[in-house]
Amino acid sequence: MTNGTINKRRVVITGLGLVTPVGNTVDETWANILAGKSGVARTSQFFDLSKLDVGGICELKGFDAAGVLGRREARRRDRVQQMACVAANEAIADSGLQVTDDNRERVGVFMGTGAGGIQSIVQTEWTRQEKGPRRVSPFAVTMIMSNGAAGMIAIDHGIQGPALTSVTACAAGSDAIGQAFRYVQNGMVDAAVTGGTECPMTAMTVAGFARAGALSVRTEGTPSPFDKSRDGLIPGEGAGMLVLESLEHAQARGANILAEVTGYGVTTDAFHVTAPPEDGSGAARAIRQAVNEAGITGADIDYINAHGTGTVLNDQAETAAIKLALGEDAYGIGISSTKSMTGHIMGGTGAIEAVFCTLAMRDSLMPPTINLVEKDEKCDLDYVAGTPRAAEINVATTHAFGFGGHNSVLVLEKLGR
Repeated sequence: MTNGTINKRRVVITGLGLVTPVGNTVDETWANILAGKSGVARTSQFFDLSKLDVGGICELKGFDAAGVLGRREARRRDRVQQMACVAANEAIADSGLQVTDDNRERVGVFMGTGAGGIQSIVQTEWTRQEKGPRRVSPFAVTMIMSNGAAGMIAIDHGIQGPALTSVTACAAGSDAIGQAFRYVQNGMVDAAVTGGTECPMTAMTVAGFARAGALSVRTEGTPSPFDKSRDGLIPGEGAGMLVLESLEHAQARGANILAEVTGYGVTTDAFHVTAPPEDGSGAARAIRQAVNEAGITGADIDYINAHGTGTVLNDQAETAAIKLALGEDAYGIGISSTKSMTGHIMGGTGAIEAVFCTLAMRDSLMPPTINLVEKDEKCDLDYVAGTPRAAEINVATTHAFGFGGHNSVLVLEKLGR
C-alpha cells in the first residue's frame, strides 16, 4: 500500500474452457458460433417438450462427463457441476497453470450460477415421494447446493484460496469474473479459476419461465434478438470458464496471454424483479462504471457481446442503455447476441460470452446474430446480422443482466493495444 491506497495489479486471461449447446470444447463451440449454427432442438433428453409452452431447447449434444471426470465422480455430481468441472479442466490445461504446494493458497475459484443443482432438487423430491426418504442419495445435498461447483473444482485441482459463488441470476457468470478480477487486481490471489454454469433443464423450470412470459413459442428462426418479430428466449445449458492471473504472475511463468480484463461495472435497477426500466438506466450505469474503470470511452469500443435475450423488453432496454451510456459512439460499434445460437444459459451466460469476446479479439472476427431479419424500430444499432464480420477488435465489452435487476458489465482488451 502507498499513502493508504492499494497498488492495483493488471489482470490477464490465460486459459479458456467451454461446454455449450453448440460444442463441448472451446474450439468446437467457436467454430460453430462463427458458422452461425443454432443449438436449438425440438425435443429434450430430459422431459417431454411438447407439453410445455416453448418452441425449443438448447441442450448439450454428446456431452460425456464420465469420460472426463470418471464414472464414479460424475455420478456424484449434478449436471451443473459436471459441466463446470469439465470446462474448468479445459481452461486450466489451456492456461498451463500448475497448482502446487507452493502456490495453492494463492489461487482462488470464483463461480456463478442462477439456481445450482436444480435437476437434483427435482429428482431428490421425486425419489422421496415415490420411493421414500431412505432412497434419497447421500450426495443429494452436495449435488443441490449452489456452491457445489466451486468446491468441486477446488477439490479436483487442490486449490486452497477462496472458493466463492455469485448467485445473481443471469448476471452470475459475469459477476464471478468480476469478483475474480477484483481479488487478483488487489493482490488477494495471484490466479483464479472463474466462470459460470447453469442447467435449467427441468420441466418445472421451463414451465416457470413460460408462465413469466419469457419464452419463445416459435419452432423456427428463434431466438431472434433485436428482430421485430422476436417473441422470447430459448433456455440453454452450459458452462464457461477462464483462468485469470496478475500480469506479473503470467509473465513470470511464460504464459500465453489471451486478453486483459480492464473494467467491471455492477449495479441494480431497484425497479422490477423481472423487467428492466424502459430507458435502460440501470444497465447504462454498469456500462459507464466498467468503461470508466478501464479508462476508455465509447469511441474505443470495437465490439459488444450483448445480453440480447430475444425478449421484447430486454432488447429494447439494452439498446437504450448502450445509447444512454455511450451516446453517438454507440452507432459505430459492432454488437451481437450469441444467444441467438446458444440460447440463454442463465447464470453461465456471462462467462461463456466473455470467452467469446476473448476469441473475437484473438481472431479479429465478430460473431453473428442469427435469425435477425428485420430490426425492431427501437433496436436501431449495428447487430452484426447473419454472418461474422472481420474487424480489428482491440476492446470488447460483454453485458449480463439478470432477474432481480442485476446488471454486470466487463471490459476486455488486447494486451498492449
